[in-house]
This record gives sequence, structure tokens and C-alpha cells, in this order.
Amino acid sequence: MERLQKIIAKAGITSRRKAEKLIEDGRVEVNGKKVTELGAKANQQTDKIVVDGVPLENEEPVYYLLYKPAGVISSVSDEAGRKVVTDYITTEKRIYPVGRLDYDTSGAIILTNDGEFANQLMHPKYKVEKTYYAKVEGIPDKEAIKQLRRGIEIDGHKTSPAFAKVRQTNNRKGTSLVELVIHEGRNRQVRRMLEAVGHPVLKLRREQYGVVDLQGLNAGEYRELKPYEVKKLRESAVT
Repeated sequence: MERLQKIIAKAGITSRRKAEKLIEDGRVEVNGKKVTELGAKANQQTDKIVVDGVPLENEEPVYYLLYKPAGVISSVSDEAGRKVVTDYITTEKRIYPVGRLDYDTSGAIILTNDGEFANQLMHPKYKVEKTYYAKVEGIPDKEAIKQLRRGIEIDGHKTSPAFAKVRQTNNRKGTSLVELVIHEGRNRQVRRMLEAVGHPVLKLRREQYGVVDLQGLNAGEYRELKPYEVKKLRESAVT
């Protein structure tokens, strides 16, 4: 017997957190009865579990890395009809993105049907590192870099210490390329951190997520994660 939200997440429908919402909203049935209690348990082998009228089936887990172009929504659908990340991956399985990248940010995003894996990577306590390259206005001085490394106050809360370094400068255009490594995921965090030290972002790309990076991919392309990459990501989310 396992908790119902865990079974749903393992089946690849959604993350455990969202599975809990499905249960609370009365969208899950076990053996013909609606279940709304989060503590409910079931046996996936013997119980008939139905979500939104569709019987639960186990899917083989899949793991993809997508180089998300800017101007694409980090979701499986969009009411306004805009491009979403799942439009770029050819599969019959019900995959969804692990976390989000802003609409106007490009770069590495992982998609999977493994809800437990997704939940691990997204949980704030696990501190999986994400590397960003930001083209910014101006050239940050040593004090600005120190501030980024110490943490920046956003909405009354200080960000965790980060790795920050100026990688390139263009004196003629008055711009520079800053590398920033963080393990948090606050809304538009990188943009807000750099704006706070006086260097608004002109262009932003997430270069690396944990141990996986964009090497060999162009915007809009994807690849399956290698087994050792999945293993390393799991390990990074439990240490």
C-alpha cells in the first residue's frame, strides 16, 4: 500500500505536489469511489485508480533535456495558443517540465513523466545548482560581484550565496556577460538579482541544470538524458 499521490506521481501524470491537488479537488477515484483525503492509500496492482476519468497505467519513465528557445512557455499547454516546451519533443508519453524557465529566458529545461524524480529536483531543500549566462547592461565592478556572491535582498528575503563572475566585456557596446550559479528558484530571480546591483539583463540563458548542459544542442533541439545523468541528478537531489 502506498499513498495515492505517490502512486499518481510515479505513473507519470504529474508531480506529487500537483497530485495532491488533484485528490483534494475530487478528481481521483479508487475502485469507483471518489477520494479527497491526502492520507489515503492504495495498492496499484489490485486497486482500480482513475484520474479525471482515465484509468491509471504505469509508463516507462523517460527523461529529456530541451534547449528551450526564448518566447516559449514552460508548460504542457497555453490558453493563448503560444508555443510550449512539449511541442518540441516527439513522444506519446505524458511528459511535463521540471520547474520553469521564464517566457523570455532560453536554455536547459528537463522534461519527464517521472513525478518522483521531478519532485526531488524541484524541492527547495535539495539545492540543485543551475548555471545562467546573462548579457547585461554595463560592466559589473568588484563590489557588484561581491554583492551577488553574498546574496541580494528580494521581497524582504535575502538570496543564498551564489557563484558570480564576469566572463566577457564589450566596452564599445557597454555590455558584459555574467555567469551566475544559484540553487534557488524564485520568480525571475537572476534578472532581479542583476537589476538590484545596477545591471539589467538584456538576454538570459540557463546553460546548465545540475550535471547536464546544453553542449551539442541548438535552440529548439532536445536529447534523452543518459542513465548516468539521471543517476547523478537523483544523487544531487538527496545530498
